[in-house]
Amino acid sequence: MDILLVVLQAAVVIGAIVMGVRTGGLGLGLWGVVGTVILVFGFQLPPGSIPIDAFFIIIAVITASSAMQAAGGIDYLVSIASKIIQRNPKRLTYVAPVVAFVFTVLSGTSNIFFALIPVIYETAYRNGQRPERALASSTVTSGLGITASPVSAAMAAYLVLMEGTGYGLPQILLITVPAALVACVATSAVQQRIGKDLLDDPVFMKRVADGTVEVPASLKARYEAKIGGTAVAAGTGATATASEGSGGSVTATDVPPARIEHPVPPGGATAAWIFVTGTLLIVVLGLFPGLRPAFPDEEGELVPLGMSTLIEMVMFTVALVIILVRKVKPSVVVEQPLLKAGFVAAVALFGIAWMADTFISANQETIIEPLGAMIEANPLLLAVALFVVCGLTTSQSATTNTMIPIALAAGLAPGVITAMWPSLIGVWLFPANGSQIAAVETDLTGSTKLTQVPVWHSFTIPMLVSWVAVVASGLLFQLVVPV
Repeated sequence: MDILLVVLQAAVVIGAIVMGVRTGGLGLGLWGVVGTVILVFGFQLPPGSIPIDAFFIIIAVITASSAMQAAGGIDYLVSIASKIIQRNPKRLTYVAPVVAFVFTVLSGTSNIFFALIPVIYETAYRNGQRPERALASSTVTSGLGITASPVSAAMAAYLVLMEGTGYGLPQILLITVPAALVACVATSAVQQRIGKDLLDDPVFMKRVADGTVEVPASLKARYEAKIGGTAVAAGTGATATASEGSGGSVTATDVPPARIEHPVPPGGATAAWIFVTGTLLIVVLGLFPGLRPAFPDEEGELVPLGMSTLIEMVMFTVALVIILVRKVKPSVVVEQPLLKAGFVAAVALFGIAWMADTFISANQETIIEPLGAMIEANPLLLAVALFVVCGLTTSQSATTNTMIPIALAAGLAPGVITAMWPSLIGVWLFPANGSQIAAVETDLTGSTKLTQVPVWHSFTIPMLVSWVAVVASGLLFQLVVPV
């Protein structure tokens, strides 16, 4: 009978998550609360712990991010990223993924990557490269930044869960940051060899024939030689010409690609640097607990101010400083897209985490301990579980709150758990994210694509390579992290 009840409760949890994903937006969190209501009133389970700290960390961080966005700080960060990407066209597949990762780390959200998609595409296309290589790898590695950012929603949830384990922000970052960088390089190395060059790609050539896309100037000579035109193939020492609308002709190499400019509002740089300074302050205070004020605990021992409280204090203060320095109206901050997205993330975390804790706390002996024993015997199962659950929920923070408590209950070492945690890269498993859709729609060459098989698309291979690389390197790095 007990097993039957647990199965029914699990069905409620899974059903709430499925319905939440189908509803989208706030639906994930609201269905989580409804699932909690059913567990409490229908199955008489005691309500789990409400994730108050994690909820308010997200609210604090997203408020600061939105103030920065309102003041033009996001535009400033995007302009810097754009310049870095466009200055390194020949190494685009290596540079773009690292840039996407770093800027996600700094901003705490992969939403910043949306603005980089056109830049990456245009840089690849104008230089005759297959856009899929840089677009797909960058999309995936931007997700790695979530578990390496001190101000992301997922990190907020993870920090709260890891309290008391001896693993704070410094230990976590010492594993996730270098592991993610290794994954960026590994992903780029593999992705550089994915797919045919544009002139050998039948999809691109058909689009050229249909007039959907033009051949970039950098490939004009080779294209005309390929189709039997009068131009001589590049590399023979002759000069190829391309007809202009005016009737004149210029060499293909004489057409310099125009730079994509991102205008930055006045004061945007100041807002960005205030936000980055706040982020760095959190990192420094996390690395050196002695710099934080200490207060006596229940036993009278002095304990440094907790990281959850610290992040809330710093980020809310950063928001106010930006508002005052840049004279931003608070009403404008509330209207920013980042604030709306952050509120959705906070509600999703609240509902799913509350429901998961209600279910997990009430079923320690029946299911959680056996499941924990399985994970303890085969730790890699945690990586698989994180990967799959994140793919199904498309929420890194909700997955963190659902799966990490099980790993802790199983007695896994915090270093091993942290090494597995970036398996949240599974968020790209299904093409259900805005970044994936935007990358596909932006790529007019047709090289970045989805297929009729939901789990097989342009992002599948870089996602799997990143997953294996980040977990494998994380397991090595955690061996040398001091506790």
